[in-house]
Amino acid sequence: MAAGKRGVAVTAGLGVVMLGLAACGGGDSGSGGGGGGGGGGGTLKVLGASDVDHLDSSSTYTTWGGVLSRQFARTLFGYKGDDSFDEAIKVQPDMASELPTTDNGGISADGRTYTIKLREGVQWNTSPPRPVTAADFVRGVKRVCNPAKPSGGKAYYTETIEGMDAFCKGFEKADAKSAQSIAAYQNDNQVSGLQAKDDTTLVLKLTRPASDITNILAMQFAAAAPAEYDKYVPDSPEFRKNTISNGPYQITSYSPNKEYVLDKNPNWKPDTDPTRAQNPDKIQITLGQESPDVVQQQIEQGAADIAWDQPVPTAKIQSLKSNDNFKIQDGSSSNPYLVFNTLSPNNNRALGKKEVRQAIQYAVDKTALVQIYGGPDVSQVLNQVIPPGSVGYEQANPYPTQGNSGDPNKCKQMLTAAGYPNGLRLKFPYRTSSNHPKIAQSLQANLKACGIDAQLTSDSAGTFYNTTLVTPADARAGKWDIAAPGWQPDWYGNNGRTTIVPLFDGRHYGPNSTNYGGYNNAQVNALIDKALQAKTTEEAAGSWAQADRLIMQDAAIVPFMNQKYPIFHSSRVKNALYLPQYQAYDFNQIELS
Repeated sequence: MAAGKRGVAVTAGLGVVMLGLAACGGGDSGSGGGGGGGGGGGTLKVLGASDVDHLDSSSTYTTWGGVLSRQFARTLFGYKGDDSFDEAIKVQPDMASELPTTDNGGISADGRTYTIKLREGVQWNTSPPRPVTAADFVRGVKRVCNPAKPSGGKAYYTETIEGMDAFCKGFEKADAKSAQSIAAYQNDNQVSGLQAKDDTTLVLKLTRPASDITNILAMQFAAAAPAEYDKYVPDSPEFRKNTISNGPYQITSYSPNKEYVLDKNPNWKPDTDPTRAQNPDKIQITLGQESPDVVQQQIEQGAADIAWDQPVPTAKIQSLKSNDNFKIQDGSSSNPYLVFNTLSPNNNRALGKKEVRQAIQYAVDKTALVQIYGGPDVSQVLNQVIPPGSVGYEQANPYPTQGNSGDPNKCKQMLTAAGYPNGLRLKFPYRTSSNHPKIAQSLQANLKACGIDAQLTSDSAGTFYNTTLVTPADARAGKWDIAAPGWQPDWYGNNGRTTIVPLFDGRHYGPNSTNYGGYNNAQVNALIDKALQAKTTEEAAGSWAQADRLIMQDAAIVPFMNQKYPIFHSSRVKNALYLPQYQAYDFNQIELS
């Protein structure tokens, strides 16, 4: 999913942030808060920069959006935070009563039919409370292709669930601005592979066996959705004011771009939820702080507990290594990377030409970019699409330069040969938080040495992933040429499809797509299909690796680095359990001393 780390060293507004945190409710000595060992109660204070890309679980596709939706929107399967990376990446039953197998009758002999029994006792926080049913999960999965804010991961479902592709294509005809039109299509049209057999039994029929279907159903997109959501356009301002919870917390106050307050959901029962807890009395997320240095300072001083979307400042990493509250967590990511808008009409459609994109591969000083994020302890240079630790990774370097430091002269020569001896002018929106301004400035200097004028424009992280990169009309109009988003796999383990499909399958390009640049290659698409039809992970890995090589030959992106994730919490935080796919500690598990 889209990964982001935000902030620039800015101290303005520090007093306002401190005042807001000091005034937060809930108290640190709430029920169960027992001393230095940690316990229940208190207010977990989360501090960061940007609002989520989407609050609606059917479309949110950022790491911080995912960890928020986890608090109030439950899925059939999921993950449990853990100190061990290997344990934290294991898919587990969430609202499903067990993992389906052929032995327990959950998977048919041909591997194409899944029968999933729901856990009893899970309720919505409605008045009066009512059970979460299999029909709520059917509604949730259908909503991934709503025309208002479709999921960037909808291909996971259209490629696996029988009838889902046809349903989604028909959904495009509904009026994206009308909740009534959206609900009418959704409720009047069925997906042949989705059936609520009864209130507690969901039957799923697949187009072909998919060994990663439980991972796909663990994505926030497939969370149960209550009938009340039919009243609102998905992820609209009205929707954001009326979220409903079946998780341990409920959103009780939301000020866009300013604050979330989550209180305990009184209808949540611990014996119905094996992957979450309800330890803090309250979770307060304060937004608007663009400086990771200020966020870090507040956490060290105890005015905040954990960061929302901000990294540990690079300059602090070495000094924190002996601090018990600091860890460098394992991961597998391409974060950030340079994506080309292949649809841009600017510069006589230069970025649509492979030769131009190949030239720019040689412009980038990747070693300098790695230093911005803390050096080799945190990041390693990445020269291909699939990062180490993900299925299909094969080390390669198709555009080598000495020390991975770039070769501007070769870039210039190749641009001239491609028909651009006078260089290019490229529109480059960048995120204003974390290390992204430094990344943008470094890239701007690299490109200038190659004869390319990169015109920087600042962009908030919420807008960057919500609008700027995911609006096809803007891409085709040339409102941007290059950008530096981030990506990490939606899950680990059997995760071959989690990078190539969402970022490079051109058949799924459209609104809210994470194939930001509109890249499309029929050969790559064919390799995707071959990988998805493979009978073993090893067989699929070969096809994913071939797709990687083709994408790099096309120079669809410039990979920069594979990152681990430095993370820090306040001294009063206990039981901090990590969720690798969200690059975060699970809020509900934290105990406050």
